[in-house]
Amino acid sequence: MRQPEAIKVPRWEEIVAFLRGFLRDPAGVGSIIPSSRFMERRIVRMAEAAQARVIVELGPGTGGTTRALLDAMPADARLLCLEIDPFFVEMVGKIDDHRLIVHRGSAEHIVDVLNEYGLDAPDAVVSGIPFSTMPPQLARLIVQRVREALPEGGRFVAYQFRDHVAQFAKSVFGPAERSEREFFNIPPMVVYRWPV
Repeated sequence: MRQPEAIKVPRWEEIVAFLRGFLRDPAGVGSIIPSSRFMERRIVRMAEAAQARVIVELGPGTGGTTRALLDAMPADARLLCLEIDPFFVEMVGKIDDHRLIVHRGSAEHIVDVLNEYGLDAPDAVVSGIPFSTMPPQLARLIVQRVREALPEGGRFVAYQFRDHVAQFAKSVFGPAERSEREFFNIPPMVVYRWPV
């Protein structure tokens, strides 16, 4: 069965929307423009999206990485996006794909939200949320909840331009199995991966 192709949004629209979100809440968004296509491809590869049955995306923003994940995922897979910003929830909710669930809520509730939608444990959790700007207790709680959500063989993939997520994740997951820098992104980012 051929998988549906996620509807493309003009890049300039995505950039303008992301900038609006950043200006409204710089600490909550964490970057001034969305991830580049190079960055999206790296995230998809490190999450092993092509083999995943369930993926959770924390902080999908305008949905660029969401569409890249959907394009790579099998036709019968599910992608659950957790986003706290109602503007971004509305934007990502416009992606017409039966595999996509967009939920307005905080990443710390990942286990409850998976249960709410009757989803299996995720093969991967992909995070673009800005760990560097959130209270440390919340950052530690989110990492712990991600660990609780992932089964053996699952993976946590997070991308940041600072190393805060690596510091918070180390106490729960240990050192990152892989970290790859993507220079073709503004700003350059590091993509981390922790297997379970």
